[in-house]
Amino acid sequence: MSGLPLKLIVGLGNPGAEYARTRHNAGFWLADELARRSGAAFRNEGRHQGELARARIGESELWLFKPMQFMNRSGGPVQSLVGFYKIAPQEILVAHDELDLTSATLRLKEGGGHGGHNGVRDVIATIGETFWRLRIGIGHPEGKCEVVDYCLQRAPAAEDVLLHAAIATAADAVIDLLELGAQKAMLRLHTAKG
Repeated sequence: MSGLPLKLIVGLGNPGAEYARTRHNAGFWLADELARRSGAAFRNEGRHQGELARARIGESELWLFKPMQFMNRSGGPVQSLVGFYKIAPQEILVAHDELDLTSATLRLKEGGGHGGHNGVRDVIATIGETFWRLRIGIGHPEGKCEVVDYCLQRAPAAEDVLLHAAIATAADAVIDLLELGAQKAMLRLHTAKG
């Protein structure tokens, strides 16, 4: 079984220290974990409005990217980078937080809609919808009006521990995805206990 030939992993989040530990930055956390494991260092890439790192994960060399625009404007930086490096949507994995999954639940899928996620919506608007998504569950607050505040808050300590354990599992699954293919990665993610 062959791995998926990804060239770019995008972590979605919001720039700035005040957002660094919030649930909405789960995509950034995964990009940071992959960079840490591979010894890659992010550098500011003003041309593409983001932070970019070249990483070797297993046998694959690829880019890790964190757009430094706010979440709902992530598409422009992604479009700029993929245009410059001539990366096809099918060679991209976008990692993001997901309200519709219980906290620390992980799901991988190819293509589809935005599911109400404004960052994913903006990426779809610029490069189409055929990229891979790694959805990191953050749970859902009781009332709809609380969604924005909930996403932009740090999780309580017990939940934060679960989320960071899920990020480690997600990073393991990225290796599976690159080396063994989507089915093996999905098996790891979809059977993982949060």
